Amino acid sequence: MAKKEPKESEKIKLSKQPSPAGEMKKSAMKVQPKKRQLSKEKAEVHADQKKRVSGMKGIKKEYVESNPYCRVTFMVLKEAAGEAKRVAILGDFNEWDKDAAPMKRLRNGNFEISLELPSNREYRFRYLIDGSRWENDLCADRYEPNPYGCDDSVVII
Repeated sequence: MAKKEPKESEKIKLSKQPSPAGEMKKSAMKVQPKKRQLSKEKAEVHADQKKRVSGMKGIKKEYVESNPYCRVTFMVLKEAAGEAKRVAILGDFNEWDKDAAPMKRLRNGNFEISLELPSNREYRFRYLIDGSRWENDLCADRYEPNPYGCDDSVVII
């Protein structure tokens, strides 16, 4: 079967457009995604957050070979706590009891607590500040959605 030649009117013609320098070039349409630009104010906030996070030690985990538990130290920085009077850690390990694990305020304004938790597990947790404001840990191992429309921090031990 012989290949049928398209009629002249059916042929697609490539148009050549002169470039500003007068050269003839085929124009290729490439769609480039727009780069997301942050306002100067937002860029400064992001830089400040990165600076604070990079200076943090994160969640400190101390394992002992002969012990099936891990000593985990959690910290809320004074910048996150603000003028808080009380910070508590709530999670799977204390059945989300707001009175079970109050954190100690340090001289530098940070809040800290160390807990001995059974190893080889994952625990969801969040910080409760002054009984009304919830915060996640910036140094959590990961985040998991919860039924309340936000995320829980997760620590893996």
